Amino acid sequence: MRMSSDAPPRTALVLANLGTPDAPTPAAVRRYLSEFLHDHRVVDLTRWIWCPLLHFVILPLRGGPVAKKYASIWMDGPDGGSPLAVYTRRLGRAVQAEMPDVHVVDAMRYGEPKLQGVLAQLEREGYARVVMLPLYPQYSTSTTASVEDVVARMDVLKPRVIGDYHLDAGWVHAIADSVRAAREATSGDRHLLFSYHGLPERFVRRGDPYQQHCEASSRAIAEALGLDAAQWSLAYQSQFGKEKWIGPSTRDTLLALATRGVVDVDVVCPGFAVDCLETLEEIAEMLAHEFAQAGGRMQYIPCLNDAPAHARALADLARRALAD
Repeated sequence: MRMSSDAPPRTALVLANLGTPDAPTPAAVRRYLSEFLHDHRVVDLTRWIWCPLLHFVILPLRGGPVAKKYASIWMDGPDGGSPLAVYTRRLGRAVQAEMPDVHVVDAMRYGEPKLQGVLAQLEREGYARVVMLPLYPQYSTSTTASVEDVVARMDVLKPRVIGDYHLDAGWVHAIADSVRAAREATSGDRHLLFSYHGLPERFVRRGDPYQQHCEASSRAIAEALGLDAAQWSLAYQSQFGKEKWIGPSTRDTLLALATRGVVDVDVVCPGFAVDCLETLEEIAEMLAHEFAQAGGRMQYIPCLNDAPAHARALADLARRALAD
């Protein structure tokens, strides 16, 4: 979001998301993946092993196929682009409308607008109070901690970082309301599947609270919806590589539901603030197709994106952080 030409307010809120390629091309995807996968928070292998593997095997092989996936979800129009970038910008504008006395700006941990540059600009323009809200409801060392690393490297500006909001009442009820609204057009006994981005098991063994946060979020949303334990499940998507990840996987869970005769399933992804490749291509396209082939009927419930209830919940989080 552009800075105002008027004298800026003294308080700013930074909405930080993960990032995305700036074009659905192999070159742009390779640039993005290179920055993302170089972060030791994401891949903590020894550099002399990981870097050659990344640059000579993974990036050359994955650039083209991943670019095709992005092309399938790329948004057209003057405000078009990668859905993650488009919806993050729109969410920033919606939160700004909720907080007219605070300057709201969006940033990306990887890609553009680069988080380091956004913080440096705020520092140059004299913002004294800055709140950083990583758009990851559940804390993980692979995501939120990487944002905290950037903040720790700032010389003068030291934003207050909101570490997580996985049980925030406003956010929980916004998710629950979105599920209710999506189900109003359907009928029958539908199973609700919560799908979160996966994480290697060794992160959890080292104390990462992400899995606990995902489970707690799911229970809170299910309770707000009045669902009993048999009416919902939790699973993890986007797993890759040979090491063991937390489970069960979303794909395996959907196929198991179909095998049991549970064919009407709604899938919601409360770990993602806005829709992106992992929700739109992996869930709404690929896994929905596989589930249909197994005899199922899936409805994907979109992320909150720039919904008014989402903007209000995040604005309330920021206000409480500023009050502290």
